[in-house]
Formats: sequence, C-alpha cells, structure tokens
Amino acid sequence: MERDFSEVKLLGFDVFGTLVDWRSGVARAVAPFLEARHIAAPPAEFADRWRSLYEPAMEAVRSGMRPWLPLNELNLENLIAVLAQVGADVAAIPMEELEEINKAWDRLDPWPDSVEGLTRLKSKYKLAPISNGHIGGMTNLARFAGLPWDMILGAEVTRTYKPQSATYIGSALKAGLEPGQVAMVAAHNYDLAAARRAGLKTVFITRATEHGPGQKTDLQADRDWDVVGNDLVAIADALGC
Repeated sequence: MERDFSEVKLLGFDVFGTLVDWRSGVARAVAPFLEARHIAAPPAEFADRWRSLYEPAMEAVRSGMRPWLPLNELNLENLIAVLAQVGADVAAIPMEELEEINKAWDRLDPWPDSVEGLTRLKSKYKLAPISNGHIGGMTNLARFAGLPWDMILGAEVTRTYKPQSATYIGSALKAGLEPGQVAMVAAHNYDLAAARRAGLKTVFITRATEHGPGQKTDLQADRDWDVVGNDLVAIADALGC
C-alpha cells in the first residue's frame, strides 16, 4: 500500500471495463441477433459503435439538455441509433426484441481476477459499484458475474453521471460516509481524477484490452494514484487483504 488507507471503509468500483469485459459480452449477445436479422456488421464492431454513443448520451443529461434518464434507457436509444447506422430496418424489429438485446449489458463476464480480488477485498472493506449503470442492471450483473456487493451506489442513486462530483460525493453520503472514507477503484484515469477532486482516495488497475487488442487509452496510470496494480488480486495484496 502506497498511502494511508486507515480511514477508508468502502471501496467504490467502476464496473464496465474495470470489473467486467463489456466488449466481448456485448459482441457475444448481439451476434445471433445480427445473423438472424441479416445485418452485415461484425459483432465486435457493433459493440464498439454502441459503446461509442454512451458518453454523448450521458453528456446530454449532465449538461441539462435532457432530463434525468437511467443508463438502460439511454442504451436502448443508442441501440436503435446504431442499428440505423448499419442499415437495419429498425421499424421491423419488435421493441421486445430490442429490449432483450439491451439486456446484454446485464450479462457480462468478469475479468479473470475480478471475483477473487473482490472476495479478498470484502474481508476488509465494504464494496459497492459507483457506476453509471442503473440499479437493476448492477443487480443483474452482480448475480450474473458473481460480484459480491454490499450495496448499490452510483448514478441512479444520485441522479447524476460520472464524472460529476455529485456522483462520488452523493454515493459516499448515501453509504453514511464522508468522501475521504471511500476509495474509487477504476481502470480509467479520468474517473479517478474526478474522484480525487471529490475527495475520494484512488486506486488504478490496468485493463489493457477493454477496447480490444488495439486499445490506446488507459494503458497505465497517468498520475500518482494512491494505489496502482495490474489487476484486483494485486490490489488486494497491496491493501493487505
């Protein structure tokens, strides 16, 4: 451990990319749908396109251009947009089928170290997602991937989206803690920068293939985060768990 964590009671986690492999999971889920509908888009490319609309959709909410909407609703809108981009006849696809495909985000595999690392960390800290995901999705994903949460925090609890400070501070307060009693764990430097500004401790782990083999971002810690490790098992070692 590099810095004093004696006051930390809760570890808050980014989930998509940090704990679970969204790209492979979404590609796996959409592959049979794309084939059945004769949509000529490689599944991994489709997953990338869908994910690329995630940030702009949340920014519209953060900026006040749109009222609060949970991520599952934004993801469904984005799915429809991507299908239109790849030439699908969206009007011919029943909404029930689209809603089922949208549940791909609730059924993502954990990275190989995630469950072991979380289980070890749980021996010493409370654990919760501080994610932009909605509460139902975080619950479903926990059951699917075996993520041992003590509570669900994050965007829907605070009705804000990271990297807004209110997402981090509000999550800490909902857990009955001060920001300095919470450490944010993420594979994304921007997420930790925002968490630090909000008063949280910071833990960086490397997920060098989150965006596939050609990933160019977040390949290493770009600041002196409080703890840095290659995976969650290394983080558990660093924190004495």
